[in-house]
Amino acid sequence: MKVTANGTNVFGMPLPDFSKFALPGIGGNEQVLARAREGFEKIKAASEEMTEALRETYSGNARSATDYGLKVLEISNANATSALDFLIHLCGSKSATDVFTLSAAQTRKAFDTASDQNRELWALTQKLATETGEPISKHFTKVFHRAG
Repeated sequence: MKVTANGTNVFGMPLPDFSKFALPGIGGNEQVLARAREGFEKIKAASEEMTEALRETYSGNARSATDYGLKVLEISNANATSALDFLIHLCGSKSATDVFTLSAAQTRKAFDTASDQNRELWALTQKLATETGEPISKHFTKVFHRAG
């Protein structure tokens, strides 16, 4: 449909002026547009807030995951070193009693070490969970507080 310079379409009919239409019970278009803008601004602010929450979450998560991975490597190295030390001592044993004594000592040491390592890994896991949840919780609270 082509519009001519005098504000009519090709068929010579005047085009409607939508700026004069009002929705019943809401008021004029200016009020509708103002409410729509206000709603869009709230949505935009909430979106920006959630984007920031996700950015903080991913950043903290990456740091914590790196710390956890490095701790697993450290534990693996310590366990391998301990096992090799045990084998070296075992090869130097001269009697069955020495083998039994070394084995019992190694088992006790391995159990204590594993307990400590599990505590360290559990602490890192809790830190990871906390650091992942905090930004999301903080920003969700902000967003919902503003919306309410």
